[in-house]
Amino acid sequence: MTTSIKNLPDIEQVLSGNGACGGCPATMALRIVGKALGPNAVMLLTPSCAVASMGMTPKLGYNWPGINICFATAGSSASGITHALEIMQEKGRLQGELPTVFSWVGDGGTYDIGFQALSAAAERNDNIIHFCYNNEAYSNTGVQRSGATPRGSFTTTTPTGKRQPKKNMALLMLEHNIPYVATATVAYPGDLYDKVVKAKGIRGMKYIEILAPCYLGWQFDMPETVQMSRMAVRSGAWLLWEGENGKISFNNPSSHIISGKKAAEPVDEYVMKQGRFSRLLKGPDAAQRIAEIQGDIDHEIAFMRERAKITI
Repeated sequence: MTTSIKNLPDIEQVLSGNGACGGCPATMALRIVGKALGPNAVMLLTPSCAVASMGMTPKLGYNWPGINICFATAGSSASGITHALEIMQEKGRLQGELPTVFSWVGDGGTYDIGFQALSAAAERNDNIIHFCYNNEAYSNTGVQRSGATPRGSFTTTTPTGKRQPKKNMALLMLEHNIPYVATATVAYPGDLYDKVVKAKGIRGMKYIEILAPCYLGWQFDMPETVQMSRMAVRSGAWLLWEGENGKISFNNPSSHIISGKKAAEPVDEYVMKQGRFSRLLKGPDAAQRIAEIQGDIDHEIAFMRERAKITI
């Protein structure tokens, strides 16, 4: 049974006074991750919103040892840190339980710039957790398109709307044969918490991707972050699932959509609440553009249903 938000620990690893935007989903998610990981962890960050909001050196807005690393090196840097800690323990220079080594990286540093090193770390099955907080663009540098940007979305590098669908990064990571992969979002905090707790207890490479609706990049009202996350899941635009040793299982409410017990909500309302779509959906081809977005979602649901070998 999913942990209730009322039962989450009181631990706070995200400190007050950091520079995150109001309603920032990445910071909201990191608070939940901190409650699951606890203080015995080492955090690695590539250039991203999380770095921009962490505070000025030598201050840090997160209550872990934090290391800023190069954009492309999340996988290799985390691997190096975890192996160094293991050697220190072997030599008696580190007592007690090994810290959890995790990287906290956006979709640009995961899907695109950092994929090579991340793939190599997965192939080695190094004992790390890679978190991708996915705001579906390079939001920290002015909102450019990434491999996670969905079709039809306006960015500064796709002024007439992106023409390609986003790729399924979580499934790509699962195909590396790592022991645990999961997706989550801030609208379902207990689900995210439980997945992080599970990942912490598994040895080897773990990958958790968190949908992080960015009100600046997506262009919606700041207080609607959680609502936007919920709408993404209910429309099927974001599926909640886990992959354990290659076997996929879906989490509510995505499980009802995949099993056919409940139809996904039409994508119209979800996309029209976002300025990144709505500015492109006012012309004569609006119906076609919405149909393309809906088609991408329907295809992904059918594809993941087949991948998980679920029949309806």
